[in-house]
Amino acid sequence: MSTSPLPIQCLYNLTSKSHTNLPKTPQSIPSDSTTPFIRCEDQDFRILNLLRQRKTDEAWETYTSITHLPNTTCLSRLVAQLSYQNTPTSLSRARSIVRRLRDLRQLRLLDSNSLGLLAAASSRSSASLSFSASLIHSMLKSGYLPHVKAWSAVVSRLSSSENGSPVEALHLFDTVLRRVSSLLPDAASEARPDSAAFNAALNASANLGDVELFARLFGEMPRFGAKPDVLSYNILIKLCAQVGRPDLLVFVLERIIKEGLTPCITTLHSLIAAYVGFGDLDTAEKIIQSMREQKTDLCCILRNSSERIRLDGIDEVLEGLVKPERESDPPSLPKTYAPDARAYATLMKGYMKSGRVEDVLCTLEVMQREEGSEPAPDHVMYTTAVSALVSAGSMERARMVLAEMARAGQPANRVTYNVLLKGYCQQLQLDKAKDLVREMESDAGTEPDAVTYNTLINGCILVDDSTGALSYFNEMRARGIALTKVSYTTLMKAFALTGQPKLAQKVFDEMIKDPRVRVDLVAWNMLVEGYCRLGLVEEAKGVVSRMREGGFQPDVCTYGSLANGIAVARKPGEALLLWNEIKERCVKAKAQNDATPPLLVPDEGLLDTLADVCVRAAFFKKALEIVACMEENGISPNKTKYKRIYVEMHSRMFTSKHASKARQDRRSERKRAAEAFKFWLGLPNSYYGSEWRLEPTIRDEYDDSGYIASD
Repeated sequence: MSTSPLPIQCLYNLTSKSHTNLPKTPQSIPSDSTTPFIRCEDQDFRILNLLRQRKTDEAWETYTSITHLPNTTCLSRLVAQLSYQNTPTSLSRARSIVRRLRDLRQLRLLDSNSLGLLAAASSRSSASLSFSASLIHSMLKSGYLPHVKAWSAVVSRLSSSENGSPVEALHLFDTVLRRVSSLLPDAASEARPDSAAFNAALNASANLGDVELFARLFGEMPRFGAKPDVLSYNILIKLCAQVGRPDLLVFVLERIIKEGLTPCITTLHSLIAAYVGFGDLDTAEKIIQSMREQKTDLCCILRNSSERIRLDGIDEVLEGLVKPERESDPPSLPKTYAPDARAYATLMKGYMKSGRVEDVLCTLEVMQREEGSEPAPDHVMYTTAVSALVSAGSMERARMVLAEMARAGQPANRVTYNVLLKGYCQQLQLDKAKDLVREMESDAGTEPDAVTYNTLINGCILVDDSTGALSYFNEMRARGIALTKVSYTTLMKAFALTGQPKLAQKVFDEMIKDPRVRVDLVAWNMLVEGYCRLGLVEEAKGVVSRMREGGFQPDVCTYGSLANGIAVARKPGEALLLWNEIKERCVKAKAQNDATPPLLVPDEGLLDTLADVCVRAAFFKKALEIVACMEENGISPNKTKYKRIYVEMHSRMFTSKHASKARQDRRSERKRAAEAFKFWLGLPNSYYGSEWRLEPTIRDEYDDSGYIASD
């Protein structure tokens, strides 16, 4: 759930007011011997005159044709009007002015309103979101106080955007809050956080599931004169859903009513989405049914359906926020609500996730039949039905729903076509996928986007067609479609799976150079996977070293790829080193700090691969450690497979009767480990202990790296 900052027009009005009484003749800037520009008053006056006439593009052309920096009034108004245009070209121009002034250390030539307007406008684009945040930070460092509508818009986008970061949003919010708190109320009146700004921060903390931070922010609101509104409580519903407390949802609704607020339709949408997220479709159905019947006793209905899931440690804080009054009578809604298309679509998505395809179609049919009393199905509902059928593999029925959309006057959009396209690619019907793209362009007049091409590239991967994947990638670039993280990593996957790690490396290098894309752990892992598939362990380890230098820690996927690469390369010594590292990551350090790698929970594939390598190499002590780790994590080791490997490869170990005493002593610990492993497998052995796990002994032939002396 994202907060909604005021439109750009509001911020533009603020900027325009600051220039209402502009002088009719250009004002010169006081003389300064260090100022790196030449005064050209006539040119400045021309730019200002064009801006007054709203001829922003002509003003920009004039600005680019001169060599000196215009005065403060010209620059500020030019940046403001470019930001107000809010097009990719105009925002790029405005940002170029800021970059130029930053390089010349003349950012002071822009006023606070123009900078704030640019930050707010840029925040609407995911590609320039980081620029918006850095611009607000620069303003604060330079002594500016951005208007609350400007900085809260950036916080809102950081907290809710796909490319945003809730942590970064909270950091920016805290920075502004500390700055405002250090000033007198009158001096910081325009920058003081309002309810919308707090809601943006509350949304960020809810996305992180941080109950204590949410409670602290909620408690800070009165100090700044901000009052929780309905949106604040809607976000609280989201938090309860995030931390697994369905029993508290009804009490949030009750608190809204008791605070004298009127729940909005979004409140009910949030409740429906929360119950759907918990898989409680019965309660979600009851909410919609009560809305259909125009009932006001929803709180009573939800109390009867409430279930409690206790999470120790956060219950006290969360219940202090919600203030549940379980003994009091549930209040009634102040008014009735009719279910809209969004409510039905959310329920349909719940049906889809539960595999209840027929319920999805039934809901759609009910809405089609009951015209007048129900909202007509929109493209979201039709697309949900298409998605359900595609997930069930019923492509023909999905095409029938597409035809029904056209008859109902709801033409399929790009999202609907992309869902169908994904279905054809998953079923390896690439010819039908290509036909669908042509139909999308010719019949529907809809241009393919990045998702379309990413789906086609992935389809090519499924049929081992790396050439086709590269062709779509190049076509995507030729058509000017912005490449995404998925575009790069999907193409890398194509080359990795077909044993072409060098090509995957080239794509990765290009991804690093693309300023619109942030390289993530998925991309690094794909590169590691490419080398490991060919057993190029050293090259893969080099990638992991670079990954660590870039601030990323290996995860289960990284270690899984390395383990597979070690198995392909037949380097059991590397497996021992890898296991030692994994073992350290699995044990929580007593004193965690920022430099400590996060805890690791190994999966079955990783541990099974390492155990397989160790058993084949007769590293039985390490194999026992790994299978013990498997059992501790609830994973059942494949004893049948390990027994077969042991019988085939090691059944005649330690059978020599002519070994010297020194050699027999040297291999005693190895034999002890082998007997313990046989005991675990259930094979005849001489290890009659009550537990197969090896206890440390005084004599241990293993060194710290896990290597053993040759027999």
